[in-house]
Parts: sequence; C-alpha cells; structure tokens
Amino acid sequence: MKITKLTTYRVPPRWMFLKVETDEGLVGWGEPVVEGRARTVEAAVHELSKLVVGQDPSRINDLWQAMYRGGFYRGGPILMSAIAGIDQALWDIKGKALNAPVHELLGGRVRDRMKTYCWVGGDRPADIIESIHKVRAAGFDTVKMNGTEEFGLLATHAEVDRAIAKFAEIRAAFGSDINFGIDFHGRVALPMAKVLLRELEPLRPLFVEEPVLAEQSEHYARLADATSIPLAAGERMYSRFDFKRVLAAGGLAILQPDLSHAGGVTECHKIAAMAEAHDVALAPHCPLGPVALAACLQVDWVSHNAVLQEQSAGIHYNQGAELLDYVKNRADFHIANGYVSPSRLPGLGVDIDEERVIEASRDCADWHNPLWRHADGSVAEW
Repeated sequence: MKITKLTTYRVPPRWMFLKVETDEGLVGWGEPVVEGRARTVEAAVHELSKLVVGQDPSRINDLWQAMYRGGFYRGGPILMSAIAGIDQALWDIKGKALNAPVHELLGGRVRDRMKTYCWVGGDRPADIIESIHKVRAAGFDTVKMNGTEEFGLLATHAEVDRAIAKFAEIRAAFGSDINFGIDFHGRVALPMAKVLLRELEPLRPLFVEEPVLAEQSEHYARLADATSIPLAAGERMYSRFDFKRVLAAGGLAILQPDLSHAGGVTECHKIAAMAEAHDVALAPHCPLGPVALAACLQVDWVSHNAVLQEQSAGIHYNQGAELLDYVKNRADFHIANGYVSPSRLPGLGVDIDEERVIEASRDCADWHNPLWRHADGSVAEW
C-alpha cells in the first residue's frame, strides 16, 4: 500500500481536516490546525506531503521521524501541528487496514469509559451559574472556565475580588456537587498568579490551567510549592522535548498535550508515558473538532494516568458548526453522565461525512482570536 494524496479542508468554526488517500482505497482522517493559523499549518502539511506521498502508510514511526528530522529546523506549533494531523490520519489508515481500533494497536484499553468535561462562561466569564445548571442537566459534574478577563502584571484589589467572586458563587450554589477547573489562559503573570492561587485555595478548584505562560514554565515549581491547588499546562508545548524540561523542573500535577498540536498519537502516547513516570496525570487539551477528540480518546484508552478529557460540545468558539456536525457515527461519541465509551470502529473511530466537509470548506472564513488591550492601550494576553 502507498500513500497517493493529501487533501486539506478548512471548515467552520475554526478547524481543518486532512484526508490521506492510498492506492488501495483506504482513507485516513486527521485534524492539523493551529487556531487562527490554519492557512499556515495547511501550507506546512502540503510541504510535508513530499515526504509521505508514495510511501507505505504502515511505517508510521519512520514517516514521523522523516517529517520531524527531515528538515534542519524542527518543533514549534506550525510544524508539529502539521505532523500531528498526518500522524492521526496514518493511524486511522493502519487501524482500518488491520480492522482494529488504534487503542488495540497500542496495547489495549486500561479503562472502560473516559471522564469528560465541558466549558462554561465564554471568553469573558459570565452567566456561569446558569451555564452550570444546563450542563448538570446534561449529566456533567465537571466544568472548566476562564479565570479572568484582561489581567495586568499588577492588578488591583477590585480586579482580584471580581475574579474570585465568580468561583465563590459556584461553591455557594453547588457546594461539592460540581468540580471546576480554572484556565488562567496565560492572562495572568507571576506576581498576580501567586495572589490568585492564594485567594482561590479555600474554594478548592479541581486544577488551575496555565497559571503562567508556557514560556514562563520555570515558575511552575515555585507556584506549586505555594499552593495545594493542582497546576496544569501543556497546550502550548509541542513535543516530548518541551515536556521533558517541564517534567524535570517539577510543579505540574496535570499535563495537557494537544493531539493536534503536539505531534499526534505517536508523540502524545510518549508524552503520556513520560508523565506517568513522573507521577503526573494526563488530561489532553481538545477545544477542537471530532478527529482531534477521537485521537485524544485513543491515547486516553491506553494511558493509565489519563484522568480527564476536554471536549468542545457547546464551547463558545463553536460558531457555525458544532462538534459532531461533520460526523456520521455520532452515537459513538455519546456522553452519558460525563463519560464516553470506546468506539468499536477501526482506526480512530470517527466516520467523517466527507460531503458535508467539502461543502463547508467552500469559502470558509478565517478565524482569528481577538486582540485585547489593557486600559492604557498596551496589548493584553487573550
């Protein structure tokens, strides 16, 4: 079997799908994208196609190494996301060729169901109590939300109080019936991260994500020493080499590699094992589409330290399409009481509605995150 063609489709709300074809009629799907940089990743995918077209798709490890090491410069979000999508599609093909789900090819499941969570509150956290009531009615007991709006290097007491008040309301309204993670989203710098973590501690959040930006990861250990709240990060780390340094320095309780950003199934399976060796939990990042989620779940099924799976149903980014709009086998992604069960389909376990993808890709608008500014006009972290 040989790879014959790679085709990319940019689709709403902010996703890109990749179709990899073979000369034996088997097709694999991947989801290579950096949100807001889809066209750039698309160009990288087609540059890498020169290394994979004509090759045997079953040699995933060799193709991965060729894509990663075949150029002098490596790593980073664009290249690793392009590799990730191709890698996902290759695993999809391999599973279909062997008539087995990817998790069976990785050694078989360590669990029967995977706990998921959903987003509430939007970019600027609001209407959180009402949103939590809705997701509770759908069976979820675990949610995540942004911690702040714009937040300066030195925030005022009033800004801190406003941020903390939202989470105090959650505890007052739901007690211990709701678990909530808080995403600082890189909006909080070290001086205020210490303050917010201290104020949040009595409210017992499940975790705080990106307490500071990944490029400030040397502070994770210091922050962890100052709080009992588990700290999580990883969506802006792109290979096992990025995670190696963070794990060695300590401080994180949860790693959040993104299966569409950090080299795909091949790389994130290794990252999960590295985390397990450091007694660190795994909770793959996935505010994206169905192929990305399917890939995450394949790693979850075989990773003993996988504790939570993010998924994008109802997320505020989904304008123009929802998580399962491009999927034929929607029942395989059904979430019951917050848990999803393994798909029995071969490969990644997602049956893509290609006709709908093609139609949606026509004149697809580019998505970009907003550019925020502080009151003084300086650029703020979004």
